[in-house]
Amino acid sequence: MSFVSVERLDKRYGNTEVFSDIGFTIERGEFITLLGPSGCGKSTLLRAIAGLTPINAGRILLDGQDLAPFGPQKRDIGMVFQSYALFPNMNVEQNVAFGLRMQKVKGAESTRRVAEVLALVELGEFAKRYPHQLSGGQCQRVALARSLVTRPRLLLLDEPLSALDARIRKHLREQIRQIQRELGLTTIFVTHDQEEALTMSDRIFLMNKGRIVQSGDAQSLYTAPADAFAAGFIGNYNLLDAAQASALLQRPIHTRVAIRPEAIELGASGALDGEIRSHSLLGNVIRYRVQAHGVLLVVDVLNRAAADLLPDGQRVSLTIGPDALCAVA
Repeated sequence: MSFVSVERLDKRYGNTEVFSDIGFTIERGEFITLLGPSGCGKSTLLRAIAGLTPINAGRILLDGQDLAPFGPQKRDIGMVFQSYALFPNMNVEQNVAFGLRMQKVKGAESTRRVAEVLALVELGEFAKRYPHQLSGGQCQRVALARSLVTRPRLLLLDEPLSALDARIRKHLREQIRQIQRELGLTTIFVTHDQEEALTMSDRIFLMNKGRIVQSGDAQSLYTAPADAFAAGFIGNYNLLDAAQASALLQRPIHTRVAIRPEAIELGASGALDGEIRSHSLLGNVIRYRVQAHGVLLVVDVLNRAAADLLPDGQRVSLTIGPDALCAVA
């Protein structure tokens, strides 16, 4: 039996459908990401699992137990929100201990568990500080510690990193994943950031308009998108209709295709002639926009040296291998 089982879940606000017939299973210890654009229903789904948002139909089972009869406090689920939701009049130690107070864990046991979890998130030396004395990343680690200290059966993370700067976000996502693995904690993480999803997840559930349109590990979602939405949301695919693909490849193509920008090779002796129209420097990658046979393509090349930068207007040759093409609906 799967550790988490969501069965035919529906949620509506009046005549507005948020999601319908959602179903999936999660194994014990898995790190699952709900990925999708704003408004696709991922945060509402997370809140429904937590018991914060009522559902119209369906069942949510946790370790075989139907959660419907239980309120949020009785589900044994930890949740971390985008907003830290810390008590400003409590120091770090007191904020983290709050959940234990609700569980009536007191005295030496509470002190020990708080110290353990603060060490886990590397905040032991900040135990006596107040939220206004902490950075955003430190506040988010306090919120994480507060959820972990109660030893939940399931951890839910609702876009906890979106308000942080890139450097801190990268560090925290690595820390969250490490802690999750150390504790073997079943986790559902919500984000609209594809890089977070690809780097953190055991499996990804890609959502659009209240539906899970594709699920699988990062490699399968990135290299084999199920449809045009998946190809457009995961990575920076070149999406070509049949006419564009036929013109580019100089042979009949009868379906829409997606081509990864890093799967196109720039060189001096490729099968296709093109012209660089513009380029962008993305740190370790140079993103070229190349016109070939009337089709504008995005091509990503590793930025190995400044001398390798190709100027706008230069004629180039392109090679697109057969494995680079992915047919999409």
